[in-house]
Amino acid sequence: MTKRVQGIIMDWAGTTVDYGCMAPVQVFLEIFHSKGIEPTMAEVRAPMGLLKWDHLKAMLEMPRIGRLFEERLGRPYTDSDVDEMHEAFEPKLLGILHRFSEPIGNVVDVVDQLRQEGLKIGATTGYNDTMMKIVAQHAREKGYAPDYWVTPDSVNGKGRPYPYMIYSNMIELNMGMPSQVVKVGDTASDMQEARNAGVWAVGVVNGSSMLGLTQEETAAMEPAVLRELAEAAKQQFMNNGAHYVIDRISDLPDIIARVNRRLGEGAMPCGL
Repeated sequence: MTKRVQGIIMDWAGTTVDYGCMAPVQVFLEIFHSKGIEPTMAEVRAPMGLLKWDHLKAMLEMPRIGRLFEERLGRPYTDSDVDEMHEAFEPKLLGILHRFSEPIGNVVDVVDQLRQEGLKIGATTGYNDTMMKIVAQHAREKGYAPDYWVTPDSVNGKGRPYPYMIYSNMIELNMGMPSQVVKVGDTASDMQEARNAGVWAVGVVNGSSMLGLTQEETAAMEPAVLRELAEAAKQQFMNNGAHYVIDRISDLPDIIARVNRRLGEGAMPCGL
């Protein structure tokens, strides 16, 4: 068996499209505001990358938000509350997703380069099928289209951090063994998904939910402050299992070359 990377599996929002992963952030803030709760940006972003129902529940399980919910409604939350919030969340997100499907940076050029090197391009997401049809269509019109993508809907709702969306990509695109696959994402759950699948985990900082900045905020920020925030994001990626962390997607081909050298030396992702 050739000891080389055969496939790349990319996340969508915050990694390849929607700089800063802003579309879901806006809607999460709005949904909780309707309950009289004002989450912090850190609380909104902590579960990012999960299936959206799971994300809402994870926020409600946070001590501060759970306490506020009980104070406002006079009782602890139940799964019925998560259902209700999710029912409100989905149409709000569907209404704005077309505005948040712009490829980040030079994603299109990097993917073209990787394809020319013979790599297959897959994708996983925390969005469901209905959401992804909108994102994928608009991203395709702007030049970015993976060879295959899958949502938690296709794996019985077992999205991140479960490994099954990665396995679905590997099977569909014939990517070989887990050690021949690299997963690229912008959240803790992306890194956990990769680790649980036994593939290489790569975090990307620029445009990520982990960094948590809009493109305008990034451009206006003092370089020293931005470096400090980027270093903190890199550390969070490493704490959640990243094998490598890159500043921007254009650094990915160099990482693939490094992984190929490691594979040639007999290294395995689950052993690092």
